[in-house]
Amino acid sequence: MATIIDNTKQKIRHPEKQKRSDSEILRKPSWIRVKAPSGKGYLETRKIVHEKGLITVCEEAACPNMGECWDKKHATLMIMGDTCTRACAFCNIRTGMPEPLDPNEPVKVAKAVFEMELQHVVITSVDRDDLADGGARHFAATVAAIRKSCPNTSIEILTPDFLRKDGAAEIMIDAKPDVFNHNLETVPSMYLSIRPGARYFHSLRLLQKVKQRDPMQFTKSGIMVGLGESKQEIMQVMDDMRVADVDFITIGQYLQPTRKHAPVKRFVTPDEFKALEVIARSKGFLMVSSSPLTRSSHHAGDDFAKLQAARLAKRL
Repeated sequence: MATIIDNTKQKIRHPEKQKRSDSEILRKPSWIRVKAPSGKGYLETRKIVHEKGLITVCEEAACPNMGECWDKKHATLMIMGDTCTRACAFCNIRTGMPEPLDPNEPVKVAKAVFEMELQHVVITSVDRDDLADGGARHFAATVAAIRKSCPNTSIEILTPDFLRKDGAAEIMIDAKPDVFNHNLETVPSMYLSIRPGARYFHSLRLLQKVKQRDPMQFTKSGIMVGLGESKQEIMQVMDDMRVADVDFITIGQYLQPTRKHAPVKRFVTPDEFKALEVIARSKGFLMVSSSPLTRSSHHAGDDFAKLQAARLAKRL
């Protein structure tokens, strides 16, 4: 019987034993493991979040960096409820029919940003395909409320794609966030299985539209790796982002939230992430974050300062 060599474990296995079921979750390598949340800052952040009835993507998406970020009083606030109208194969946020929007939410979020003394805040949301504008006006109202109560706080928005919502993108761009973030998530060939409710070129066009309407807004987008994509496909996404004039790319390891979600096909090594960073920088991005634990909002405040510095240096 023919045998196959598994280079990652340096041993020989029979072909019939190489396959694993879709429900099996790969064991995480040492470089992907994180410490359990703890610390004074973490507890203080959790108290404010829960007392104010806020929803964070940190908790909803089971982010591995939550302990680190909350300990530094960094949190990504999620508006428009905790129920998404889509069912992406990578996402741990619940799917269903959302509750009506809370008209007081923008002010409530702004007060929380003030109390947490945030210098940089990231606001994201679930997809709200049930709303005529996809929630764009509610999103813009939240940005405006933060601007009013915390004029010195920089604002990053991590938006849905507003698919088939005419005028929604313009509402969001005109809200004047400092960073407009919309993740492509994966390569085009995997959209039907991983992000079936979205369209790759629509998301790309959204990012391009930001720059065309307001060239001074920073644009940001990210992808996950380890889902079965090829290196060539990743580089094509990089090229597509640069054509859309995206400033900042994030590349992180996909982690399977539950057995019901898309399986991890492989864990990309730190050295491979470093190589992807070098390639991305050579393509002209102002900022690149590429590591196993990179997430869209991880170190967002520090990265915003670096983005500003990189733009200034480019002009000199």
